[in-house]
Amino acid sequence: MHIDVGTVLRGTVCDLYSNLVTRPTGAAVRSAIEQQVIEIGASVVTTIDFSQVNLLDFSCADEIVAKLLLRYASDDGLPGFLTFRGIHEGHIDPIETVLERHALALVSWHEGAAELFGHVDDEERRCWEAVRDHGPVWPDAIARLLSMSDADATLELDRLRGRRLIMRRDDGYAVPGAAPRGT
Repeated sequence: MHIDVGTVLRGTVCDLYSNLVTRPTGAAVRSAIEQQVIEIGASVVTTIDFSQVNLLDFSCADEIVAKLLLRYASDDGLPGFLTFRGIHEGHIDPIETVLERHALALVSWHEGAAELFGHVDDEERRCWEAVRDHGPVWPDAIARLLSMSDADATLELDRLRGRRLIMRRDDGYAVPGAAPRGT
C-alpha cells in the first residue's frame, strides 16, 4: 500500500498546499492516513511517501511520523509494517529529532535502497544492515555474518522485528518493502 502524503495533505487541508506545518495540519493528515490503513485492514507494508511535501516542521513530524510509528508498534495498533520514502534533506532534521525524542526508528527507501533513521544502538544497526544487505536471511546466517552466536542473532532479529524494522517472511527475515529473493 502506498500513501502519498502530498495528496493526503491537499485532500484534507488545501488543494494548493505542499507544506506540512502546524500540529493541527499534521493531526489531520495522520488521521486521514490511519483511516486509509484501517480501511485496507490487512497486514501489509504501508509506504508513506513524502516526495510531494516541500516543508515539514517538527510538530508535523511528531504528529505524522512519530505517532504513526507508535500506533504500528503498539500491540493493539495498526496492522502490518510502515516504511517511508521521499524523505529529503529538509525533512531529516525534524524527523530525526522526533525519532530520538520517542526512541523510535524507521525504514526509508531511496532509489531502491533502504536506510535506517532514528534511535538504534550499534548492535541493532549492524544486524539491520546485515539483513538489508544479505536478506532475506535466517538467524544462523546472521550469526555467521556478524560472528555472534545463533542465540544472540535470534535475539537481535526478534528485537528488530518487535520494533517493526524487519519482518519475518517464508524465506527469512527481510527489510519491509524488500523484493522477494530472485526478483
